[in-house]
Amino acid sequence: MTSTAWEEVTAATASSPYPVTFLPPNPDRARQCLTTLEVTTRSWLGAVVANTGGILVDHGWLRVLGSGHGDLPDVLWKADPHSRWLTVAVDVLGGHYAWFQAAPDRTPTIHYFGPDVLEWQDLERGYGDWLYGVLSGVLTEFYDTLRWPGWEAEVAGLALSQGITTFPPPSTREGKYLATVARAPVPMAELIDFHHDFARQLGLGKGDAADGLAQRPQGGECRLDIEHGVVAARPGTVGALGLRQPLPGRHEQRLLGA
Repeated sequence: MTSTAWEEVTAATASSPYPVTFLPPNPDRARQCLTTLEVTTRSWLGAVVANTGGILVDHGWLRVLGSGHGDLPDVLWKADPHSRWLTVAVDVLGGHYAWFQAAPDRTPTIHYFGPDVLEWQDLERGYGDWLYGVLSGVLTEFYDTLRWPGWEAEVAGLALSQGITTFPPPSTREGKYLATVARAPVPMAELIDFHHDFARQLGLGKGDAADGLAQRPQGGECRLDIEHGVVAARPGTVGALGLRQPLPGRHEQRLLGA
């Protein structure tokens, strides 16, 4: 049995169908993150934090958080010790992934807040299984309705602190086809806040993890008529990340003291 999960992470990366870049780690921040999270490098999360400042996946479309690098924050960026909620990755459209318990008696799983759905979806995978799927190529299917011709070049021109805002937003009928909307770089933190504020205005919960879970779509299509169009859940997004059985022994049971 290996003493670290890093070899498993790099092995998954070696067979990835799209570019994956490991950013240099910040050793001091890595130690602080590992101590705060109470995880070790035997877990995939601990291995990513200890060995990378973050991981840029699929031309940088997805940014998996590690110990931080330049303008990319570390994994404690939006950590909430009270709700045991940990943001583990962001995509360029302001969608983001968080690891938390959907209920007190359940194992923590990865959830996704999409800019087109504006609600949390439980991907029903632990961190290691989720990251394995990401590195193995599922992003192509997962984001197939949120990309446009030439997106790779636009993403490559972004700073690590930036995302891409679209108008009309992707949660509206008019903003559904991203090839025809207006697009511009904006600070990532502002982009994430915009999506959550929009969700609150639409009455889709407060945009927080606990509030969004009760009403999240479960794989089918959920439509809500609003002034600017329609909010629709992408069918099949949860299944897109469920391509393998869980890795034995790779589920961290302790999450911010859980």
